[in-house]
Amino acid sequence: MYPTSNLLRSFSPHSPFFPLPTHHTTSSLPLPFSSLRLHYSNPNRAFDPAQFESERLRLDEKARNSMAAEAAAVGTSGGEEKQWKWRIRKGVWDLMEAEGIARNPRPVHHRIPNFDGAASAADKLGQLEVFEKARCVKVNPDSPQKQVRFLTLTGGKKLLTPQPRLRTGFFSVLESQSVPAGSVLEACTSVGAAKYGKPIGLNEKIIVDLIVIGSVAVDPKTGARLGKGEGFAELEYGMLRYMGAIDDSTMVITTVHDKQLVDDIPVEKLLIHDVPVDIICTPTQVIFTNTAIPKPQGIYWEKLSPEKLGQIRILRELKRRIERETGTTLPCGPSEKLPPTAKRGRR
Repeated sequence: MYPTSNLLRSFSPHSPFFPLPTHHTTSSLPLPFSSLRLHYSNPNRAFDPAQFESERLRLDEKARNSMAAEAAAVGTSGGEEKQWKWRIRKGVWDLMEAEGIARNPRPVHHRIPNFDGAASAADKLGQLEVFEKARCVKVNPDSPQKQVRFLTLTGGKKLLTPQPRLRTGFFSVLESQSVPAGSVLEACTSVGAAKYGKPIGLNEKIIVDLIVIGSVAVDPKTGARLGKGEGFAELEYGMLRYMGAIDDSTMVITTVHDKQLVDDIPVEKLLIHDVPVDIICTPTQVIFTNTAIPKPQGIYWEKLSPEKLGQIRILRELKRRIERETGTTLPCGPSEKLPPTAKRGRR
C-alpha cells in the first residue's frame, strides 16, 4: 500500500535518524529540546481577547483565500496527485451548501465544515467507551467539534487543543478546574483556549489517550480521510508522535455529517503523512472503520514545503535546534507554488 523505502523519519542530536520514543514512557526528549517551549503571547502582556479574535479571523480569511487560489491553480496546472483531493473536497462543500446542512461559519468551502447535527455526532462520540476512559483528549479547534471540546472539559478530562494554524504557539492544555465557573463554553472556543489554557512545548511529558480530528470527507470502509488541504492535522499528529505522546494504538475519531461519507478516496494515492481514522461519528451512526492504513510515525521534514515551514514558528525553531545540535541540514520538501499556466502564443 505504501512504499516500504519511505519509512517515517525523525531526528535527534545523536543521529540523523532515530527510533521514535515509546508511548507511555516517562523519559523526556533529548536535552537540546528541554527548553523548547513556545507561548501564545508574551506572558507579561495582558491577554486581549478582541485583538486575538480579530487577528485569528484575519488570518483565517487570508488562509482560505490562499487555499481557494491553490485549488484553482491545481485545477488548471496541477498534477492528478493533487487534483483528485480538491475534486472530492469541492463536491462535499458544494453538496452541504446545496442541501442546507451547512452551518456557520459560512461558506463552508475551504473549512472543516460545520454541519447540522454536529452536537448529536459529538454526543455519540461522548458515549464511546474509548472516550469515557480517556484522561487526555486532543481535539481540533474547528466549529463542528466545539461540543466534543465541551464534553471533554465537563467530563473531567484534560483537553489538548492546538493554536489555530499553529501560528504563534503549539498546544494548550485546559482542565475544568482551571476554567472560571460559567466560562466553560468560552473555553471551548479559540479565544477561550488561548485565554484559559496552559501552553506547552515539545518537551512536555504528556500522554494523549484519544485524538478527535475534523474532516471534509471520510471513507467509512477504509478510514481514509481528507481535511481542508492545509495539512495542519498531519503536522499536529506528527509532532505528538515525535513527543512520544501517542502511538499506533491511539484511536483517531472524526465527527462528520452523513453527507460527508464518501467512497471515492483512493487509498493507494494517499501520502505517507495522511492520518486515517479508526471511528466515525455522525448524527445518525457510529462506524468502526478497522482501518488498515498505516498511521504516520513522526515529522516528515522532506515533505514540508518552504512555505509551510515559513508559516509555523515552532517548526522553524525545532528545525534550527536540530540542525545546530546535529550539524546536519534537514531535508526540505518542494515548493507549494505552482508554475503559472502557460500562455498560448501565435505560431
